[in-house]
Amino acid sequence: MARTLARKVWDEHVVRHGGEGEDLLYIDLQLLHEVNTPQAFEALHAAGRTVRRPDLTLGTEDHNTPTRSVDAVVSDPSGRRQMRLMRENCERHGIPLHRLGSAGQGIVHVIGPELGLVRPGMTIVCCDSHTTTLGAFGALAFGIGASQVEHVLATQTLTMRRLPDMAVTCTGRLREGVTAKDLMLALIARIGTAGGQGHVVEYRGEAVAGLSMEGRMTLCNMSVEAGSKAGLIAPDDTAFAYLRDRPGMPQGAGWDAEVVHWKGLRSDDGARFAREVTLDAGAIGPYVSWGTNPGQSVPLDGRVPGSDRFADATERAAAERALEYMGLRPGTAMRDVRIDTVFLGSCTNGRIEDLRAAAEVLRGRRVADGLSMVIVPGSAGVRRQAVAEGLDRVFAEAGADFRAGAGCSMCAALNEDRLRPGERAAATSNRNFEGRQGKGARTHLVSPPVAAATAVAGRLAAPADL
Repeated sequence: MARTLARKVWDEHVVRHGGEGEDLLYIDLQLLHEVNTPQAFEALHAAGRTVRRPDLTLGTEDHNTPTRSVDAVVSDPSGRRQMRLMRENCERHGIPLHRLGSAGQGIVHVIGPELGLVRPGMTIVCCDSHTTTLGAFGALAFGIGASQVEHVLATQTLTMRRLPDMAVTCTGRLREGVTAKDLMLALIARIGTAGGQGHVVEYRGEAVAGLSMEGRMTLCNMSVEAGSKAGLIAPDDTAFAYLRDRPGMPQGAGWDAEVVHWKGLRSDDGARFAREVTLDAGAIGPYVSWGTNPGQSVPLDGRVPGSDRFADATERAAAERALEYMGLRPGTAMRDVRIDTVFLGSCTNGRIEDLRAAAEVLRGRRVADGLSMVIVPGSAGVRRQAVAEGLDRVFAEAGADFRAGAGCSMCAALNEDRLRPGERAAATSNRNFEGRQGKGARTHLVSPPVAAATAVAGRLAAPADL
């Protein structure tokens, strides 16, 4: 029987078939961060259990980490407690932990590929919905809850119900200045935030094949914003080139054998998908969100829609609420929306490619008066590479604040990096929910080039506008 890529990975990890369509899956890697995991360890200890495979588990500090300095004290008492418990639990069970200030520290979804821990065909879990990022390598990666974290810690397995497959085929090639972020915002605007509900989405087509690994990670990262459980892309030469020199990768004949196996990780001809969507990537331009979920997005050269544009009563009510919260009037040109703060970072767009794209726009230019631009690298490794390439000097000369620490920062507003009530930001993060970046904060999701151009123009803008 012809099988999808997701089904192949799933079948290779079935320990036991259960009843009612559930399977017990072997988990190749569990990633941990300091938020939510204390509950899992507490339950583990209460049951008198230990961690079965600490060598297949990795922790990092990312959500609560201060970014102005790696030596700064976490200001929030809850955040301090979470980090303390993370350190104590990892030490107790022999789990490797990348603490703030260490060379391998960073956002959990960024450091996994950097450290060579992610490979095609793996099953990967983390108590974080954006674990979908790692599907860019052909891995089946998804977020889980605290009780499931405990189960994986104790058994290295997880009971899951088989998920239906969905194919998103992106035809054509992205135009100059259009990124994977724009492609994903366009897709979610079309299918809605529940368009992939409960599915595993496989991204395919010429436009996807033309993306770098950073771009593919952005695409898979935001799969959850369309309601899907996971997103993945069949591994190819681009993925192999990225992985080739990563730490821990096999060499010589071992590498060749792995590549042979990885090349078989693709959907068979005739494999059936529960749902299929085709998107003309060549017709897409830069996108920007106007509302309070990623599906409320329009092309940058578009206008704020009125609620009367939505036939569905629920969508119409959501649009009315979003317009009120965002303080926008229908018909306003998106390029006329003025911005107070620009945030470049997050697990969606905090990689070296994203920093390079922003630096290219900022080079020889200055951030607009009265506007602040905060740039937070996704990992300590990304920051070192940016400094080695001189990007830090470009940011400094432009008047941007390139932070010393790596982490989630303003994306989740779990530390000192947050917006004030009513403050309007252009952010390269993945969510623009009410209060996501601070109580009363107003967030517009954009790509790195648009973020940089916006910082210069003081309003939503593309590099071509400068």
